[in-house]
Amino acid sequence: MTDETLWRIAPSRRSLLRTGLGSAAAVALGAPAVHAAPRDVKISMQRSSVLFTVLKVKGTLAERLAPLGFTPTWHLFTSVIEPMNAGAVDIHADVADAVPIFTQSAKAPLTFYARERGAPSAEAIIVPDESPIRTIADLKGKTVGVSRGSGSHYVLAAALKRDGLTLGDITPTYLQAPEGAVAFEQGRLDAWSIWDPFLAFAAAKRPVRVIADGSGLTSYHRYYLVNDSFAAAQPEVVATVYRALAEAGAWMKANPVEAVALLAPIWGDLPPAVVAAANSRRTYAVEPVERAQLGEQQAIADVFYEAKLIPRRIDATAVPIFAIPPGRG
Repeated sequence: MTDETLWRIAPSRRSLLRTGLGSAAAVALGAPAVHAAPRDVKISMQRSSVLFTVLKVKGTLAERLAPLGFTPTWHLFTSVIEPMNAGAVDIHADVADAVPIFTQSAKAPLTFYARERGAPSAEAIIVPDESPIRTIADLKGKTVGVSRGSGSHYVLAAALKRDGLTLGDITPTYLQAPEGAVAFEQGRLDAWSIWDPFLAFAAAKRPVRVIADGSGLTSYHRYYLVNDSFAAAQPEVVATVYRALAEAGAWMKANPVEAVALLAPIWGDLPPAVVAAANSRRTYAVEPVERAQLGEQQAIADVFYEAKLIPRRIDATAVPIFAIPPGRG
């Protein structure tokens, strides 16, 4: 086919506009286009939401979502259970494996769209190094700080159960992580059950001793969730977020020095060694969620029900799962 033939059969710009054949063709021929304003996609974050922090600071997610007509807005929460239950944002950052048990128990309309591979040493029960407390059994009658509904809440409950104790054998003090950090540093807690990066923060403030971590109790997968309605309406946005997270996780592990330099000022200009310690305990390996892998979620749900932390038994494997498009995971 010659150029002359192509010219003759190509529709004119006027006929395209007159017959309403779509803006894409008109744009291809140079017609001015009217673009809709980008829609916000609301994303929740915590201090421990490392991969979303990377995507925000580097501007990667904004760049990836722009062609889809979306722009990310970032919403920092100390506790994410309430906004997750209320549907206050569209896409939720990573949460400890215990958190979805509470949201599922509350019948929050949430879909799992990714998980971060396990890192059991990234949450631990710690005491001051000079403390006489050496074992979990020594916690009997002691004041222990923990964030209600967190993964560390499960670690505490499971560690007590393993040693023949219950939450009723201690004095649990429910504090959000920043409040717990202050209380622990000031000596108002005998022990603290906490996760990274707050675990690393505490060790930087004063010498501490780990009396138990997640090892043997939980793999400590971190899950990423999205509102059911948003996942159904905008699957390509969710898939794009998933791919960006996976790439950010690979970047973290391939560039540890650069990762520390990025996070240190955000975390309060911590010494590089402290940030590196927190990063070393996380895998940052993002992968799709598979129902067959949710057995540990059921174990967490059963412990929480026995401890009367949730009002009813639930099937923790009966959750909506977002399928990553083939070839894109």
